[in-house]
Amino acid sequence: MEIDLEKLPFDLDFHPSTNIVAAGLITGNLLLYRYDAEATPQRLLEVNAHTESCRALRFVNEGRAIVTGSPDCSILATDVETGAAIARLDNSHEAAVNRIVNLTESTIASGDDEGCIKVWDTRQRTCCNTLHVHEEYISDMTFASDSMKLIGTSGDGTLSVCNLRSNKNGRKVVCGTQSGTLLLYSWGFFKDCSCLSDEIILNLKLDEDRLITGSENGIISLVGILPNRIIQPIAEHSEYPVEGLAFSHDKKILGSISHDQTLKLWNLDELLLGSENSMPNHSAASDSDSDGMDVDASIPKPSKGTKRKNVSKGSKLDNSTNFFADM
Repeated sequence: MEIDLEKLPFDLDFHPSTNIVAAGLITGNLLLYRYDAEATPQRLLEVNAHTESCRALRFVNEGRAIVTGSPDCSILATDVETGAAIARLDNSHEAAVNRIVNLTESTIASGDDEGCIKVWDTRQRTCCNTLHVHEEYISDMTFASDSMKLIGTSGDGTLSVCNLRSNKNGRKVVCGTQSGTLLLYSWGFFKDCSCLSDEIILNLKLDEDRLITGSENGIISLVGILPNRIIQPIAEHSEYPVEGLAFSHDKKILGSISHDQTLKLWNLDELLLGSENSMPNHSAASDSDSDGMDVDASIPKPSKGTKRKNVSKGSKLDNSTNFFADM
């Protein structure tokens, strides 16, 4: 299933409970579509959200609102039903907002082009934490909910782990790099890592043993962890780099965006069909931290199917404490 967005997309996200997908465009517009396997996707909303590109977006408040971020330094909360602006924070950051990620039911985090990460409490309606952990732009963030740790990566080549509450430990952290190397860290041992290389620039966790990755050459692949191996390519978005990957709420659909100005919705069961025969013997290899990369000798052909922009800083206003007042 393919949606022609007509302009370059920067980010995508799926509604947490219904068949709705959102995309943020280089024009600053926010688009929402309803999708169904048996019908053409229907555009629900088009919102002129920002004066510059819409770089980041996430559904919040159980899907009733969507939060977007932009190089105009603003963060906007939009009502999903009506498209009306709930609240806008014009001075959310001192630099372009590049990433937004959900944390808990009442908190989100945003990252900017100068390496600053902010944590927002939507109930207290304020920024509750500012983390100056990187020297260059925030390239991605993810949240480990079981340990309450926020993990960030940056254009300065570093990875940060910010403890938001407790000291529980997870197992592994997987990080994609611009050079195409996938770095695998054991939790708490961030000086040591194993590597997997195939021009990978994005990764999405499928389960505890597998990732779905997007590459600079437009290929979407299934990757195994411990042992580290490319199981097989499963789709080809286009000849351009894959710029975004996301799962639908029921994990039946994989969404991808690229420079071809399309949002593609893939049936995940169909993509993974046949991959079970290529899976490693986990009982024999699950405890082995291999530094090498194993690639299947007979890889089937996949299904056919950098966001750095000029930064203009927004005006500084003292309205950060009431941004989420109406959410």
